[in-house]
Amino acid sequence: MSRFILGVTGASGAIYGARTAMYLKRLGHSVTALVTAPGREVVAYEGQNALYDYCDELPNIDDFFAECASGSADYAGMAVVPCTMGTLGRMAAGTADNLLVRSADVCLKERRPLVIVPREMPYNLIHLENMERLTRAGAVIIPASPQFYSKPSSVEELVDTVVAKVLKHLGVCENIVEPWKGEKC
Repeated sequence: MSRFILGVTGASGAIYGARTAMYLKRLGHSVTALVTAPGREVVAYEGQNALYDYCDELPNIDDFFAECASGSADYAGMAVVPCTMGTLGRMAAGTADNLLVRSADVCLKERRPLVIVPREMPYNLIHLENMERLTRAGAVIIPASPQFYSKPSSVEELVDTVVAKVLKHLGVCENIVEPWKGEKC
C-alpha cells in the first residue's frame, strides 16, 4: 500500500477528484486529501461529498505542521485534481501559501510524481508558461480532456478516462479503462 496526496481546488470538476480518491482507495492505497476552501464549496455544490469517504486524512489546508508538508514524510506522489489556474500559478512560482501548494513543492523537490489536472479553459499565455515551468520542474500536466475511443456510456466512464491517465502517471497500475489496443498493466 502506498500513500498519496490528493489536492482538490475550487475549479469545477470535483468528480475528477472524487473518482481519483475512490480508485486509489479501491486499489489499496491511502489518500491524504488537501481541499481548499473554494474546493470544499465546489465539492458540495457539484454533489461530490463522497470524496471524503475515500480519504484517510483530511488536514487543515493551513496546517504547515501536517506530515505531507515535510520531505521526510513517505508519500508516493501527489495529484491536484481539479486544479485552478491560481493554484497552478502558485505552484509554478513556488509560493507555498497553503498546505496544498507546499505539498506540491515538496513533491517537486523530492522528485516524487506530481500530476496536475487543470480544469479551466481556454488557456492564456500566463497559464501556458506556468504549465511549462511546472513541466520543466518535473510535474506532469494532464488537462481534463477525456477520450472517446473507449465509447464511454456515462459521465463517470468519461471522467474515468482522465482518472486512468492520472493514476498511470502516479505509477498506479490499474485497468479502469480499456487501454488502447488492449494493452494491460
